[in-house]
Amino acid sequence: MIQQLINRYKRMRTERYLNETFRYQYAFVGMGQHSLTNLYPVLHYLQVPLKYICVTSERKARLIERKFKGIKATTRLDDILNDEDVKGVLVAASPNAHFSIASRVLQSGKSLFIEKPPCQSAAQLRELIAMQQASGSRVAMVGLQQRYAPAVQMLKARLKGERHLFNYDLHYLTGAYPEGDALLDLYIHPLDLATWLFGKAEIVSYLEIDEHSYILMLRHQHIVGTIELSTCHSWQNAQQSLTVHTHSGTYRLNQCEELSFVPKRPVIAGIPVEKIRPLRQSVEYLYRHDGFSPILAGNTIYTQGFFQEITTFVNAVEGKPANILTNLQSIEPTLKLIDNI
Repeated sequence: MIQQLINRYKRMRTERYLNETFRYQYAFVGMGQHSLTNLYPVLHYLQVPLKYICVTSERKARLIERKFKGIKATTRLDDILNDEDVKGVLVAASPNAHFSIASRVLQSGKSLFIEKPPCQSAAQLRELIAMQQASGSRVAMVGLQQRYAPAVQMLKARLKGERHLFNYDLHYLTGAYPEGDALLDLYIHPLDLATWLFGKAEIVSYLEIDEHSYILMLRHQHIVGTIELSTCHSWQNAQQSLTVHTHSGTYRLNQCEELSFVPKRPVIAGIPVEKIRPLRQSVEYLYRHDGFSPILAGNTIYTQGFFQEITTFVNAVEGKPANILTNLQSIEPTLKLIDNI
C-alpha cells in the first residue's frame, strides 16, 4: 500500500513536469559565463522554446548554431525584435549595454527579462518604466535573484510578523573587481536586499574605506542598519551575511544558504536571567541547504533564486499565475540609493 502511494506520487510529479509546456517562443541576448552557468540551465530544464541567441561576434554565432541544435544565432537584435513569434526576450549582456538593449526590447512591445543592472541610474529606470507603459509590454523584470531565494522569502515573511525591528548588519565581501563597476555590478545585490527587506533607505553616514569599498549607515522607516561593501578580500572566500536584531530575537542569513533564529534571552524586572543562571543556547534553523540530496531544491541555482525568477518570467509571459517580485518600479529605491552613494 505504501509503495503504491509512493509510485503514484512519483508518477504525478513526473506528469506535472511533462505537462508544463509553452505557447510562445523566446530569445536570449548574450552568452557570458553568468548566463551559461545560471540562466541557460534553467531554460533547458524547463524546455523553454528558445528560438534565437543574439551575440556580438559572427564567429561565436556560428559556434552557437553548432552547439545548440535548432537555435538561430544572430548578431542583429532586429532579427529578434521583428519576429512576431518571439514574445519574451532575456538579456544578460555587457552591463553598459543593458539600458540600450532594454529600451529597444520594450519599445518593440515584447516582454523583457534584463539582468542587473538594467540601467545606470534611477533616471534611466524611469525612462524604461515609461517605455513599458507606452508600448504595452506585458512583462518587464530585473534579474535580482536573491528576492526569489527561499531563505530570503522566509526571512521577509518572518520580519513582517515582528513587533519591533531594532537594527541590522549586512556584509558583502569579495576580491578585486577590475572588469566593471563594483557598485552597479556587485553591490546592487546587497543594497537591493536591504531596500527589499526594509524599504526605502536614507544614508545617515558614508565612509569610503578604500577604492570601491564602503561602510554605510542607513535609516529605513522602521529600522537602522550598517552595510559593509568591499572588494578588499578574496573571491575564494567571498561572503554575504545579514544579521537582523528584532524584539523577539536575532535572525542570521548566510549567503542565501542558511537562515537561523536565536530567541531573545528572558529578562525579569530588568535583570537578564542568564546572569543569574546559565541558559542553554537555542538556535532554530529556519532554512538550511545541506547539499546532500541531489534534487532541484538542493541545487544552488534554486537556493540562490535563479530558478524561481526565470520560471516566474516565463509563466508571466505565458499568462500563467506568477508572483513578480522584481518589476521595474520595485527596484527604484535600490537605484536611488546607488545614485546617492
